[in-house]
Amino acid sequence: MESDFAKALRQTAELMDRELRDFLPLNEGLEQRLYEAMRYAVIAGGKRLRAFLVIQAADLFAVPRLHSTRVASALEIIHSYSLIHDDLPCMDDDDLRRGKPTVHKEFDEATAVLAGDALQSLAFEILGDAKTHSSAEVRIQLAARLARAIGVRGMAGGQAMDIYAEQDDIDILTITRLQRLKTGALISFACEAGAILGHASPPQAQALKAYAHDLGLAFQIADDILDTEGSPEELGKATGKDDDAGKVTFVSLMGLEEARVHAGMLVDQAIAHLDGFGPKADLLRDAARFTIERRN
Repeated sequence: MESDFAKALRQTAELMDRELRDFLPLNEGLEQRLYEAMRYAVIAGGKRLRAFLVIQAADLFAVPRLHSTRVASALEIIHSYSLIHDDLPCMDDDDLRRGKPTVHKEFDEATAVLAGDALQSLAFEILGDAKTHSSAEVRIQLAARLARAIGVRGMAGGQAMDIYAEQDDIDILTITRLQRLKTGALISFACEAGAILGHASPPQAQALKAYAHDLGLAFQIADDILDTEGSPEELGKATGKDDDAGKVTFVSLMGLEEARVHAGMLVDQAIAHLDGFGPKADLLRDAARFTIERRN
């Protein structure tokens, strides 16, 4: 029998597929190939966990779903842009994503770069639209927070650390900071966006921020474990690449069992941060557990 969490996550994925198709209509002009690449990247399945976090965090404050769904869509579009660029030969050089050829393989590198660029701008266009929220101040807060999450103090900065750090430079504090920026920043934005939309009190916003921080790290440790233990068929992408490239991960620093224990501890901490929200936050608690129980 499908659990409440599994049902809610599935419904979020289905909602995102519908919404994202509307944001990415087909085009028959000379830029048609670019539109096709954008749609290929965005409407490619996936768990839509970040979108789920936006919507569930906003639900804590009874935010209308119209608003939270548009912000969730913008975040999924940003996430897709990041994956396109992350997969490029000049970055991680991956040929497979979610069981399909990556965008630069299906199209070409130039189209992949342009698709990522266009998706990033589309996300901010959505956030700036009055349909996303009637308050210009709320829209500005959302755009500013997302800009920070994907910039040098967030995702881009974490990717740079990942590229330029030598193996001897990486200890547990450094890898934690790297992944907090590269992976955790978008997860943090997802929860903070709900707080911004809901005009959360400072303690409520801080609780969601702390929850997202611990969940983001647990998510990355689980990814490292899956990269070690999982198969390409399960994950829909190549496995063992970090190990082959000599990259430092939580697993290589801690060992498999200690990494598993640490991820579990982070999930427990994340759940504890939600105590003040009562039963309303049960699906967010389930999301935290899901990060370390998933198989892809």
